[in-house]
Amino acid sequence: MHQVLAQNKLLQQLSDKERQAVMRHSKIAELQFGQVLCEEGKNCGFVYLPLSGYISILTSVQQNQRLEVGLIGNEGILGALVSIGVETSPVQAIVQGQGLALKIEHQIFIAELQRCVRLQHLLQQYLAFYVLQLTRLVCCNHYHETEPRLARWLLMTHDRAEGDQFFLTHQYLAFMLGVRRSSVTEAAGSLLEKKIIDYHRGQIHILNRSALEKASCSCYGNLLDKQRTFLSGLTSSNSDSVR
Repeated sequence: MHQVLAQNKLLQQLSDKERQAVMRHSKIAELQFGQVLCEEGKNCGFVYLPLSGYISILTSVQQNQRLEVGLIGNEGILGALVSIGVETSPVQAIVQGQGLALKIEHQIFIAELQRCVRLQHLLQQYLAFYVLQLTRLVCCNHYHETEPRLARWLLMTHDRAEGDQFFLTHQYLAFMLGVRRSSVTEAAGSLLEKKIIDYHRGQIHILNRSALEKASCSCYGNLLDKQRTFLSGLTSSNSDSVR
């Protein structure tokens, strides 16, 4: 179990005793591509700590139209808002990359939060990082063109995937980016022509990571810096608590 838990960067910051207390009633859940973990405006009843795979966070634009405003991998947690008393989800959460996650009932997790000051502190830091990610992606979706946004999204996905290949259709990409499928086809075609990616029957293969970074808008670098600052802050804070 310890080997499994170490795959989530938040859980890595807890002591063995704290981690065992939090995980006592957890279950390992398989995350399947397209699986809806939480609906907007509803209480999903669980928190999820990804061990592998990644979860897309979507918000409603209008009826039957949604836009991605966040991505959660093993650096984070789905359901962190329960730490501030919010159990109704303001967003939809859908699995974009299959993998595994630890699944814990809200009430059990809240009870452990009340007992573990360190966990409370971790979630406060994570929520601050999450808000930064959300605001940056909202600005990106509004101001930047489709191709650099697609490159940014592919980089964020590549960071959380377990290799250079992952499955995604043009239709799903259009859904994530909030644009027409034809716009995604054109943007992906440009990256394909430049030999930055390969794409065949929904399989995207990253061929040239450095070129993809150059093709991306500045939002990717900004978000990566924020994530590194967040994770290094966790490590520093954990070292201080050990002293």
